[in-house]
Order: sequence, then C-alpha cells, then structure tokens
Amino acid sequence: MKFQKINLFVREYQRLSPQEREKFLETFSVFISACKHFEKHPDAFIWPAALRFEKLVGFNEVYAITWSFKQPDGRATFHMEIISGEVWITWRRIGRHEIYKNP
Repeated sequence: MKFQKINLFVREYQRLSPQEREKFLETFSVFISACKHFEKHPDAFIWPAALRFEKLVGFNEVYAITWSFKQPDGRATFHMEIISGEVWITWRRIGRHEIYKNP
C-alpha cells in the first residue's frame, strides 16, 4: 500500500485542532487496516461502516471517509487506484463538509 498527500491536504491538516488530528489518526488506523484487507480480497470486501466510505459522484476515482460525526464534522477525500494489485492512495482534502465542493 502506498500513500501520498497533495500540498492542500497538508495545509488543511495543519489547520486542524490537536483533538481533530487525534481523531483523524484514530480513523486513519482503521482505514489502513481496511485497505490491507481490500488488497487481499477486493471482490469480496465491504468497507467498515465506521469509515462511512463513499465514492464521490462526478469525480473520477475520488472517495471520502468521515472521521468525525460530531460537530465539527470531519471528512477527508482521496484518490484511490489499484496498481498491480497494490492500493495507492493520494490524500486530497481534509476538513469539514465544505471540502466536497472541490474534493
């Protein structure tokens, strides 16, 4: 599994509060585990409901997870590709619901 971040994601992550970063990192560990299972069984895999994993309509291979349901809400968007059976994730945005306007 490979990860990278675009500069916008890095800047938005730095603007999160320490509590928001901690919550994201907790969710990120669930996400990593799910990606590892997905790599092994992509056809029979179901994403954990806790991630609220969704493909964003109108954007090619852009997905989102929700890392906080309480106010303030927390979401992150990413581009996902499978290259030679390996998951490649590019983190695009992180923040609140408004990131969906330009994920």
